[in-house]
Amino acid sequence: MPAGPAGALLAFLAAALLPLPALADGEILDIITDADTARLDAYEETRETAVAEAKAGGAPEAVAVFEEIVSRPALSFEGFDMTGDWQCRTVKAGGLAALVVYDWFRCRVGDDGSGWMLEKLSGSQRTKGRFFTDSDTRLTYLGAYFVAGDAPPPYGSGPETDQAGYAFRSGEERWRIEFPAPARESKLDILEFRRPQ
Repeated sequence: MPAGPAGALLAFLAAALLPLPALADGEILDIITDADTARLDAYEETRETAVAEAKAGGAPEAVAVFEEIVSRPALSFEGFDMTGDWQCRTVKAGGLAALVVYDWFRCRVGDDGSGWMLEKLSGSQRTKGRFFTDSDTRLTYLGAYFVAGDAPPPYGSGPETDQAGYAFRSGEERWRIEFPAPARESKLDILEFRRPQ
């Protein structure tokens, strides 16, 4: 790359054309609720308990799927374009049932100019929300739970609908969001994503 002003301009333009993964990390502090801050602060402990319960009490086939998902490495989001259509499925670990793996549904990620936004498009239980940069290998997701047919409430509407989780990239076409202490049924929800097959 050329040195001097021309090189600096080319570097700036190249950076500007990269996919914008999320809002600036400082902005989340003005948005996230105290309850969700507490949930995310307890993420590691909550996850450890849920994983142990799922492995101990889940059906062998479900445990095999679950172990494969939670053992995937956390890769960098740099250069990764999340936008577009995805297949997504929910895995519920710990709590009322030790482990439940649901079927695949449709999700979409768009970019409204302020960062990536997710919406689950099919299935009875939906989510809609936004991503914030936490680190090179982890994004924070703040969204809202709603039922198919209802309008999605805005984040911050209350503990029954507010959702908070961490997103991890695990491959070229795979990633997931882990929700500690969701409002319903389980101790850890995982929303897993893959490109349509």
